[in-house]
Amino acid sequence: MKLSAKTSAANCGPSRLPRSAVLLSAIVLAVLHPAAGQTVTSVAKNPASHEWSVRWQPAQLVNGSPIMFQVAPPSRLTALTGKWLAHDVSFTYDPAGKSWYGIGGISLETRPGAYSLELRGTTVRGNEVSFSHKVTVRKAKYPTIAVTVAKQYTEPSPEQLERINQDKTVKKDVFSHTDPEREWSEKFRRPVEAKISDVFGTQRVFNGKVQSMHQGLDYAVPGGTPVSAVNAGTVLLAGPLYFEGNCVVLDHGQGLMTLYLHLSEIQVKQGERIEGGQQIGLSGGTGRASGPHLHLAVRWQGVYLNPATLLSLRLP
Repeated sequence: MKLSAKTSAANCGPSRLPRSAVLLSAIVLAVLHPAAGQTVTSVAKNPASHEWSVRWQPAQLVNGSPIMFQVAPPSRLTALTGKWLAHDVSFTYDPAGKSWYGIGGISLETRPGAYSLELRGTTVRGNEVSFSHKVTVRKAKYPTIAVTVAKQYTEPSPEQLERINQDKTVKKDVFSHTDPEREWSEKFRRPVEAKISDVFGTQRVFNGKVQSMHQGLDYAVPGGTPVSAVNAGTVLLAGPLYFEGNCVVLDHGQGLMTLYLHLSEIQVKQGERIEGGQQIGLSGGTGRASGPHLHLAVRWQGVYLNPATLLSLRLP
């Protein structure tokens, strides 16, 4: 197998693998500005076969990162599926790039190590083909901050606990309804044009007691700022939740969702089809928030991912 580094986006492998890859550039401000993608070209086990080209972005994968896999098989396929970190990866074919694309992710709990992307495809002649490759995941460095919020969000009453448990049931039901087909199209865009006030992965201590992991990206915008969908999708939830406040959840297909929290006003309805860039509400400070802002979260098959990385990916 040959390894080469280029700018772009992650695999059934040879009996002997090289132990090093070329790193093209240093990672600067990795949490907010992930590096460009890395190209990995692997030679199949059968020496007489053509090569599989497997790419991924961002180049340096860490816990909490979304991934865009780009696969060019050695022959024409009618279907391609993948398995990554015990999750299914759905691929769609892009005729312009003559490649298959699929979105995956790495949970915050994933430990550093080498993990396999398993690929299975069907050729135009009906033959089954497979390919596998080890992909390295490193540990990200996330900050810790202290946050002060209303006491009801750190020491809820029995009535409030009942509401919290009801919300858990609602969210479980919402998150179980995802479209396996791709709804997103091209690059993901920012929901607002504003400074980032808190990054993904921050360890938070609320009121000096309750600890939690920040599973999204906060934008410093005043209340009433228009909020747009980061990509095309379908509204799965449009309503108030205890911690999240007024919340919109969009399904982008292939197990990928985005969540927009603490809104002052919701302007879409459940089941509505949304285009990328369409206004879905106004920012606010509802729910467990220390003040007006927009919290954007990205969820893939039950795993929360870094929105800043998703927004930086170059997509077909």
